[in-house]
Amino acid sequence: MHNKIALINRLKSAVGHLNGIIAMVEEDRYCIEVIKQIQAVQAALAKVNHLILDDHLRNCMITAVRGEDAAERERALNEISELFAQMSR
Repeated sequence: MHNKIALINRLKSAVGHLNGIIAMVEEDRYCIEVIKQIQAVQAALAKVNHLILDDHLRNCMITAVRGEDAAERERALNEISELFAQMSR
């Protein structure tokens, strides 16, 4: 995984944000405020997900597809196809 430090920093930021949301719930903050903060965390995690997927496609997937092993190519394509199917549910 390339740029691991940036990904870890983004994830740590999301953890901090989640801790803030927990505090908001404990303080009985207005529901809409809580929901907006949850949406912000979801967006941050979606960005991390995108960055990791992009790295996988540009590195691991390219290596598998260009390789000589047909079984490995098939496995890699099936894996990414299953992931896209999960993401579209």
